[in-house]
Amino acid sequence: MTVKGDGELKQILATIRTVASVGVSSSEEKPSYWIFNYLKEHGYQMIPVNPTASEILGLRAYADLKSIPQKIDVVQVFRKPDDVPPVVEQAIQIGAKIVWMQKGIVNGAAAKRAEAAGLKVVMDRCMMETHQRLFQG
Repeated sequence: MTVKGDGELKQILATIRTVASVGVSSSEEKPSYWIFNYLKEHGYQMIPVNPTASEILGLRAYADLKSIPQKIDVVQVFRKPDDVPPVVEQAIQIGAKIVWMQKGIVNGAAAKRAEAAGLKVVMDRCMMETHQRLFQG
């Protein structure tokens, strides 16, 4: 199911705890870095997924979702739309509940695949901006 309404977005952000961020950058200049840090500072257990980094913001980085030893609530995607399908497949394999594609990232086929496997999908929305709007606005 594709999530669109604020009520459902607010419920997701209020109940999730563990967020794996696929494609988060280790560079302080990149938006994915700031968004990751914002969410970390607001109480979410953030897990960086980046095969080129050993750690980001002092947290161990993993090469892929399957390498993470704990349960993941949300797989946040900072990758080009064409790179989303394999991320969705791994999200399904690890039992994630939600795939959240960041602002500017839309892949309808990957969303349908996730939904068919029982995951909720958020597309083309910034998790940080959504949190700020719904909890601080």
